Amino acid sequence: MAQPTLASLTTLRLGGPVERLLTISDPVAWPEAVRAVGQRDEAAPVVVLGHGSNVIAADAGHPGTVVVMNTRGITATQVDQETVAVTVQAGHPLTDFVAWAAAEYLAGIECLAGIPGTTGAAPVQNAGAYGQQVSDTLDHVTAWDWDKGRLRTLPAEACRLRHRDSRFKAEPGRWTVLTAAFHLTRSSAAPVTYQPLADELGVRVGARPPVAKVAAAVLANRYRRGLLLDRHGPDARQVGSVFLNPPVTASQAVRWSADGCPVHTDSDGQLRASAGWLLEHVGCLPGHQVAEGVRCSDRRTLTLTVHGEATAAGFRDALTALGERVREETGVVLRPEPVAVGAWPVVQPRP
Repeated sequence: MAQPTLASLTTLRLGGPVERLLTISDPVAWPEAVRAVGQRDEAAPVVVLGHGSNVIAADAGHPGTVVVMNTRGITATQVDQETVAVTVQAGHPLTDFVAWAAAEYLAGIECLAGIPGTTGAAPVQNAGAYGQQVSDTLDHVTAWDWDKGRLRTLPAEACRLRHRDSRFKAEPGRWTVLTAAFHLTRSSAAPVTYQPLADELGVRVGARPPVAKVAAAVLANRYRRGLLLDRHGPDARQVGSVFLNPPVTASQAVRWSADGCPVHTDSDGQLRASAGWLLEHVGCLPGHQVAEGVRCSDRRTLTLTVHGEATAAGFRDALTALGERVREETGVVLRPEPVAVGAWPVVQPRP
């Protein structure tokens, strides 16, 4: 049997061999997987993947265990006349969960339609779009604590969810989310707060159309903007947006808004500029060749796509170069969104 590779487990299709691969399809099998992995190894910690849609996997691979969470399933319990408690297995595709909720007329996650990856990964990133995010409806998660060697239930407030951030990102390698529980509402959709989505729907901001109609409009808008992952198209090898919209100071916001850069206030009250606009401002346009085998998507600058014999190192170097270019020309610091996994060479600091 051929040795598994990280390339086969990630949407960039980059990454070297894996020493040991465990796929968890049945939640009951988790304790057995923990026993197979053994003690947490700081030198080669367990890498847990869902769909691999937000990671850059090392060319050297991973010298330890990779666990693929492929658990599926949704259970729902009526809390009161309007509220439904929904528990989702970590490996369940987020897009399928959103579609299920829309079909059940349950509001609270409809604007997450089309976001790739698994439901278990969504709290890690506090995934969000179109004015809605996981923290709006997350009630709690169950997670394996590798430091303590036991199962933990973390209420939403203990997850420390912030704009595209969480406790799980701040403590890498410690947590593996096994289930995520949400409180959804049997009602019309949450108020539309994002103007492009209101335009897509033909409604005013603040309107509450039917849930399924909002989810469909989100998918249509994402498709038009090149935000849907097409596994068979020319831009298939990608991780979506490669930079987070960067925080800016009030003076930077005034400066770049005057030049046309979209600036918004995130859910934490932080001013953020458009990473895509800043990239285009420094000369990176859709289709732009960034490095050997790495270019901007034909649909949008903020998505880098891989072609030919590109490497993970080359992709990450391309991100670094783009970030440096934006910082030098604008003073704004971009933070990469995808996470690096596997065995990367140690970079020595500059003297």
